[in-house]
Amino acid sequence: MRFEETSLELLDFIEKSPSCFHAVDVMRTILEAKGFTELKENERWNLTYGCSHFVIRGGSALIAFTVPVHPENGYRIIASHSDSPCFKIKEDPEMEVDHKYVRLNVERYGGMLCAPWFDRPLSVAGRIVVRENGAYIPRLVNIDRDLMMIVSLAIHMDREANDGRKYNAQKDLLPLYGTIGAKGSFMDQIAEAAGVRREDILGHDLFLYNRQKGTIWGAKNEFVSCGRLDDLQCAYASLQGFLQGEKKRHIALCCVFDNEEVGSGTKQGAGSTFLYDTLTRLNNALGLTNEDYLIHLADGFMISADNAHALHPNYEEKADPVNRPVINGGIVLKYSANQKYCTDGVSAAIFRDLCRKAGVPVQTFVNRSDIQGGSTLGNISGTKVAIPTADIGLPQLAMHSPYETAGIKDTAYLIRAAAAFYD
Repeated sequence: MRFEETSLELLDFIEKSPSCFHAVDVMRTILEAKGFTELKENERWNLTYGCSHFVIRGGSALIAFTVPVHPENGYRIIASHSDSPCFKIKEDPEMEVDHKYVRLNVERYGGMLCAPWFDRPLSVAGRIVVRENGAYIPRLVNIDRDLMMIVSLAIHMDREANDGRKYNAQKDLLPLYGTIGAKGSFMDQIAEAAGVRREDILGHDLFLYNRQKGTIWGAKNEFVSCGRLDDLQCAYASLQGFLQGEKKRHIALCCVFDNEEVGSGTKQGAGSTFLYDTLTRLNNALGLTNEDYLIHLADGFMISADNAHALHPNYEEKADPVNRPVINGGIVLKYSANQKYCTDGVSAAIFRDLCRKAGVPVQTFVNRSDIQGGSTLGNISGTKVAIPTADIGLPQLAMHSPYETAGIKDTAYLIRAAAAFYD
């Protein structure tokens, strides 16, 4: 397999995706280059057997699908997510400090590790909304330079800084934007980067992102590190496997939802009707019945792909005594008795057999019995679209840091398994 080349391609994809909106736009470009055409949710869908399309909701969630000429029963679906924990810019964000500095008012998005955000070059990306020809038009924006920083307090002024710290999001985590001369200029910079006038901006969804470039490192170049690996690593690998798979037997879908990091309960999240709406519209446009739809679900399978915790070299005791996935050890099957992950005996057997045939290694993850873990897409999506599902991920360290670490091999493993799944 092309391990290092694949990881370099992943890093290029992530660098072009400083926000969830940019990630979906990059995927749109990739799909269009492969002959997929976009459908709009506010237009009628005219589908034919043999078609390839995608639909975007909210600018940050995407579902691509293909319909074979003679499909067999059973949808084939892989789902991931486009968002990562970060800081969101508040409305009217500039805050003057003692007539000397300007900070930006931000709030936390998702369950992040706070400490790694300090003393890193940061910038802003996302979208603005303007009104053009009677319509509200979103425009992507990325200030592509080192723009701000969340600066630490010196050890001389906080002698207990290394003894553990609880951060106050309204005080400790606000980024320094400039000296007092920068006051009033933030939205001007956003407007300039978007190519519009400041007064034309009617709304925005803007986020901080880490400017540090991704890298491949380690004694044998075995690690890859960058921001937003959770979950753009799975999103990228799923899309590449989707494009490489033959998709000749089943209706195949590649889904990228938003807002997983804040519970998925939005119009573009896994807890929304996005997948259900897409499947039922697809079904109706092909002239199928509701019973046909239910049969496709019963005979279908979904892979919920969201990164997994690898065994940590400094905290071995945090891992389960037996189930201890490692970086570069292969795809991780995730289990939870309380159904935070929805893998069961049947879906595990199907996924293991798929990987065996594809020549891809599989590991298992279960939380320690005395540690409560997180949840992911599969169990949430299943409340709207009940389909047999396996929760999987790629092993990583420093999850929810602005600079995460994974393995050089594991992206390629998921691409191969996903391609086999869509075959």
